[in-house]
Order: sequence, then structure tokens, then C-alpha cells
Amino acid sequence: MMSGYEEMEFCKLDVDREERTGFPEVIFGLGKTREQAEAIFGRIAQLHGRALVTRASTEMAERIVAKFPNAAYDPVSKLVRLDGEPRKLPGTVAVLTGGTSDIPVAEEAAGTAEWMGCRVDRIYDVGVAGLHRLLAQKDRIREASVVIAVAGMEGALASVVGGLVRRPVIAVPTSVGYGANLQGITTMLAMLTSCASGVTVVNIDNGFGAAYQAAVILQLVAEARGQ
Repeated sequence: MMSGYEEMEFCKLDVDREERTGFPEVIFGLGKTREQAEAIFGRIAQLHGRALVTRASTEMAERIVAKFPNAAYDPVSKLVRLDGEPRKLPGTVAVLTGGTSDIPVAEEAAGTAEWMGCRVDRIYDVGVAGLHRLLAQKDRIREASVVIAVAGMEGALASVVGGLVRRPVIAVPTSVGYGANLQGITTMLAMLTSCASGVTVVNIDNGFGAAYQAAVILQLVAEARGQ
């Protein structure tokens, strides 16, 4: 081990990340071999008692779960989770979707947030094409500490929610939409130019990034309370 990281054959594992940031290094599965993911997963689990892989293929997940039976794979979110000692951050993260097609990205956000210690309230299929569906959940959404709004098409969900709540809104543009959606670029630009205050935006389909930001906010609350 050198200077806070550990040399492995194919990577430099950031073993000090939890001490610096509050959360261990998370494995981005896409582009890694099954053998690499399994080795990194095992070492992180050994060091921290928990581990998480995002964008895991079915083959990668099966290999990891076979080696670590306490781990679980969710094929919707493509997360492989090994949960350690229960850690509960204060408050609730509400994860909203514009439509059913946005659920895979939303589940990446929800599952990541849960792994990081957040209580999650899933509120799906409340897009602005049927605004009454969203307004029917208004009180429930307002009870959340942080709101993650996941939407494709023109991405209007984040702006509407931003005008309804007094909480941070983290917008996740998805690549769901017809041609002029440009695989999520149109959605991202719409969210970035939202007229609602308090809306921040992560990258296209980046449910993980939204969950991480939500957890950091709630970690700050916990620290302020001395927890």
C-alpha cells in the first residue's frame, strides 16, 4: 500500500476514500472484465465490509455473487450490492421518474442511495404529460429531504418539482426519447436551463451520481447533528 492507494495488477485501489469522503470507492463495471471486477469487489469488501458495482453485466454479476453469496444483483439497475453494517443517514431521498422507461436509471439512483445509508421513497411515473399524477404526490414529495428527478423527453419534471419544494432537487436526464431527444442531450440542456431555482443536474443516465450527491447532502446533515 502506498500513499493511500493499493497497487493491484490492473488498478490502483483508493483504499483511503471512505476516510476522506465518507464512502468507499465504487466500481464502474462497464469496460472491466469479470475477473477484474471480482478482484476489486473482493478487496473493497475485505477493507470496508461493503462494496458496490454499477453498470454490471449479468455475467459479471453472476461471477461476483457466486464468490460472495451475501451480495445481490438487481438486473434493472445493473447494481451488484454487498451491504455492510447498517448505516442510516437522516432524512429521506425521494426518487421520481417521468415515466416507466426511466425506471432503470432511477433504480440505479435508488439502490446506490440505499447502499450509502439513505432511506429512499420511490415515486414513479409522475411525468408532466399527466400533471395530476405528480400533484397527487405533492405532499409526499415535500416530505423528502432531497429529491432526485429522473426524466427523459424534454425533461420538464425537474423544473416543475423545483417550483414545488423547498429542498435540493437533483435532476437526472435520461436518454429516453425520440430522435430530437438526441440520446438525452436535449433533456440535459433543458434541465440545465431550468427556470426553477435549486435544481442541479448530473450527466445523462447518471443515477449513481445523483444518489452520491444526495448522500453527501444527508451526510452533512448527520455531521451537523453530531451523528
